[in-house]
Amino acid sequence: MENHVEMFKALSDKTRIRIMRLLIDSGTEICGCEFVDSLEESQYNISRHMKVLKHAGLIKERKEGRWVYYSVTDRKDSFKKMLYKLIGCIPEDIVKNDQKRFKKRLDIRVKGKCLLGIQNKRFAKTQ
Repeated sequence: MENHVEMFKALSDKTRIRIMRLLIDSGTEICGCEFVDSLEESQYNISRHMKVLKHAGLIKERKEGRWVYYSVTDRKDSFKKMLYKLIGCIPEDIVKNDQKRFKKRLDIRVKGKCLLGIQNKRFAKTQ
């Protein structure tokens, strides 16, 4: 029961729901810097939110050189599958700006990989 409570706690934050929505919709691994640009949040905040989501068992990470890629955990788990489905039901008009920035950010990938780091000038200066 405790792990289920942790998942609900992790999803009690707007930014973490936004992160999960992008991960679920993309169906692929996303680099941390792509979240920084897409959600217009600082790298520190994104990292902090990722830690909470990872601790709750909702996401996993994979390091590749200096890049950290995130993806959703087991989609076969019926409880998580239902959570992911609910997050995916958030109306498009609520997440359209995130989705628009996210698509632009993914378009600069090279062979499906993030190779450019943070591109949003506002946050690049504070890193």
